[in-house]
Amino acid sequence: MLWEKIIRQNQHALAVGALHPIPTTYEYLENSGINFVVRISSDLERKKIAIVKQGQKNINPFLPYEEDLFVENLSDTHVCLLNKFNVVDHHVLIITKAFEQQDSLLTLQDFIALWICLGQVDGLAFYNGGKLAGASQHHKHLQLIPLSPSAIPVTEVIESTFTQGRLARSPVFPFVHAIVHYDLEQSSVPSAILARSYQTLLDVAGCGSAYNLLITKTWMLLVPRRKEKSLEISLNSLGFAGCFFVSNKEYFKKLAHHGPLNLLADVSYSL
Repeated sequence: MLWEKIIRQNQHALAVGALHPIPTTYEYLENSGINFVVRISSDLERKKIAIVKQGQKNINPFLPYEEDLFVENLSDTHVCLLNKFNVVDHHVLIITKAFEQQDSLLTLQDFIALWICLGQVDGLAFYNGGKLAGASQHHKHLQLIPLSPSAIPVTEVIESTFTQGRLARSPVFPFVHAIVHYDLEQSSVPSAILARSYQTLLDVAGCGSAYNLLITKTWMLLVPRRKEKSLEISLNSLGFAGCFFVSNKEYFKKLAHHGPLNLLADVSYSL
């Protein structure tokens, strides 16, 4: 089972020093009924520095990938690795074996590989479509964090828009977005449902080259992006799930004063 492999490889990677978890403290910020989680860690700068150095040396950390981070070959086209700089335990990456650009559109093969993971590990999957959407690597990869639906801050807001198989929007979100609901566990071809839902969201949201995509077993959310950061706080897909990461208390205070939903609106398109 994939979950057991993730646990074993996580233990191994920690033991040999290949995994570098980022310790955080966290606070909550309530905004329009959403209990946003704000993780705080000065070690976030360590990850940013490592990524900058890789870029300066033109290093692709996924070609070749670190063997100590390897979890499983998912298909002929994709591999599953541990996220080297993880904030949440057992955070994995679903990576194309051959190089593809991170701002390229997702394909059926991407969703087949994703479902191999999401079908076995209940959690939140996401895709940062391009640099403006918070992508830190150029090589195409989706991500999966093991989280129960109740641990995803926006779950209640999104589930309140439920219309099976139909597009929805939430009046709580003050930015352009689109939501689709489905039930992958009741489908004979979940990857096809995911691919079709994704294409529908792209068409309806009028998405440009940059966007954030959140995926669970019961819904998908797409948000077009127009810039990477606001108040000097970088945002990726997890921000739209209700999870923020800041490097110190001063940024937390800025976020608290400005408001989480306003910050998300700053980097998205106005309704």
